[in-house]
Amino acid sequence: MIGIISDIHGNFVALKEVLHKLDQLGVSEIVCLGDTAGYYSQINECCVELRERNIPTIMGNHDFYLTTDGICPRSQSATECLAYQAGIIKPTHLHWLAHLPRTAVINGLALVHGGWNDPLEEYMTPSTDYFSNREGLMFASGHTHKQLMWTDGVKHYCNPGSVGQPRDGDPRSSFATFDGQRFNLHRVEYDIPAVQRLMAAVGFSPRIAANLEFGLRIGAVPEIGLSD
Repeated sequence: MIGIISDIHGNFVALKEVLHKLDQLGVSEIVCLGDTAGYYSQINECCVELRERNIPTIMGNHDFYLTTDGICPRSQSATECLAYQAGIIKPTHLHWLAHLPRTAVINGLALVHGGWNDPLEEYMTPSTDYFSNREGLMFASGHTHKQLMWTDGVKHYCNPGSVGQPRDGDPRSSFATFDGQRFNLHRVEYDIPAVQRLMAAVGFSPRIAANLEFGLRIGAVPEIGLSD
């Protein structure tokens, strides 16, 4: 059984809980669908954990931003977080992120961060038309921060959601498993106040991590649903 994680975004507190749960489930391998970087303060710790465990990892859009110009084109808040990470990340981790593959196939499972039309930025919607001309039967991608399973009876797709910043209204970290034939979705609680304290300790406004309590994106307010 393979564990599938994505969109850690520097949230090492959440990553530890997810990996602990995957260890309990007895997975034989773990794969990461990208965005190790972005948003939260423990980018080095996340890189160490993935590298020491030899977890195959795909490049995500925030990984690309961090290793190039450091700018997220859609969010000033994300850019501010990337600037912080750029100032603290160790060169060996930056080099590792910069050389991650954009796609992979592992044990028959096709992997990408965004989508197969645009590995970094595509917010894809699975459909028979989308996958009809693509080689393979099993597919997984991240990027949306929302869990999803889809099948048309022939092709099968999974989005494991986000380890570090869920955006589906459930604050628990999300991930998936794959047993060679089917996907399963999982959630696990983690210490959100600890992440908020870490962010405050390095000078970030409380709003940067307040969203974690609600399972929403940065700037989102449950009452009115605003985001940046």
